Amino acid sequence: MLLTRLSEAAGIPGQEGEVRGLIRSEVGEFADEIRVDPIGNLIVLKRGRRGGRSVMVAAHMDEVGLMVVGFDSSGLLHFKTAGGVDPRVLVSKTVLVGRNKYPGVIGSKPVHLQKKDEMERTLEVNSLFIDIGAKDKDDAKKMVNIGEQAVFATKCEPIGEGFIKGKGFDDRAGCAVLVEALRTRYDFDLWAVFTAQEETGVRGAGVAAHTIRPDLALVLDGTTAHDLPKTPEHARSSIPGLGPVIVHRDKSVVADRRIVSRLVEVAEASGIPYQFKRSITGGTDAGKIHQTGEGIPTGVLSIPCRFIHSPVSVMSTKDFANHAALVGRFLASLDERGWPV
Repeated sequence: MLLTRLSEAAGIPGQEGEVRGLIRSEVGEFADEIRVDPIGNLIVLKRGRRGGRSVMVAAHMDEVGLMVVGFDSSGLLHFKTAGGVDPRVLVSKTVLVGRNKYPGVIGSKPVHLQKKDEMERTLEVNSLFIDIGAKDKDDAKKMVNIGEQAVFATKCEPIGEGFIKGKGFDDRAGCAVLVEALRTRYDFDLWAVFTAQEETGVRGAGVAAHTIRPDLALVLDGTTAHDLPKTPEHARSSIPGLGPVIVHRDKSVVADRRIVSRLVEVAEASGIPYQFKRSITGGTDAGKIHQTGEGIPTGVLSIPCRFIHSPVSVMSTKDFANHAALVGRFLASLDERGWPV
């Protein structure tokens, strides 16, 4: 399954090569042009039957993770986070480190040796380390270089009934949906952009949009599923199982209302369940795309993911399937109903 392979691939911001190679091997048979730009975006063109107009659909390849920044004399690795990772979720987690994917464990001072004030506060990243079983600093340096990535060692697999767990669903799920969208040819040119460095400042998307200058853009992403106990219903940003999430606004963008309306129309006409994001937290590639040039009409369609930006997320398989269906129907509607912008 493509989603499984994408989820288990390694790719923190700026080190998306494994993910990019996997996607490139999948889209080669039905792409008209494929290239990688200087910042690392994978840009795939599916030429339209008529051409003249263009749509950019973007999904980011990178995931949150860690980067090695130093070595302790005992062979332990010091690291910094890459993207928004909560230090509270790191202690005792297993990781894969460097290009050779050495297994490692994130550790800290044992609880028996911690002072009372240390036990009562969250351990900072500077107090943590990665153990890869190196004998000493020299041994560690033979295994891993400074600047190499560490990603969570999480298997992607079904959980319960109708759910799947794995790392990096933000946004490997969107990447999988975008690969599927490339199988269909439309009247317009479809630019599928698998973006780089979204988790550290939405960098790749802005570069790609500046190059392509599409007439319309749609961003695919994973979003927070805040359906936890004791959360008031109105404050639940999205709920797994209720369908893909149409975004009106977040911290990075006010979505084009015409695109929002078309997504709703298409979903209702096709019997695809959907929900609106009920918070304005976070941001996506849309934040840079919509501000490019004279402005690009941009919409966002997300998949609810529990425990986002952590070693493991949970997603509804129905949401994933309905997200892909809504993306396909939205693109088809541009041929069938005309453009909303």
